[in-house]
Amino acid sequence: MATGRLHYRIRDRKRWREFLGFLKTLRRRWPDQHLYLICDNFSPHKHPQVRAWCTTNQVELVFLPTYASWLNWIEAEFAAVRYFALNGTDHRSHAEQDAAIGDYIRWRNQRAKPKSAFATGSKIRHPDYPFKAA
Repeated sequence: MATGRLHYRIRDRKRWREFLGFLKTLRRRWPDQHLYLICDNFSPHKHPQVRAWCTTNQVELVFLPTYASWLNWIEAEFAAVRYFALNGTDHRSHAEQDAAIGDYIRWRNQRAKPKSAFATGSKIRHPDYPFKAA
């Protein structure tokens, strides 16, 4: 959020092992910081080995409530990736598609700005918003 830059990794599978590998990459990139990652409730994010590694490596997974993906800033970025890199295309291979996604993200990161006022007009940010516990 401090830079507005995206960090990504494309893999053939989305199992807990790949997610843990991504977390380890982030840990190497920022070795001395406590990391907070906003996650949905996808089961690989909650795997016991992922949770154990996070506990011992100063990585905190922050899970969004079910059906609240709209609270996650990255969802808007997914829409932009789809619009700028995937819609109206006919990629001949996964490698070509991956390259288009990477090109977009590099272009976007060159223009990135810090996310300092996210959803300022949203009613959920007000202290009197009626929170309903699940």
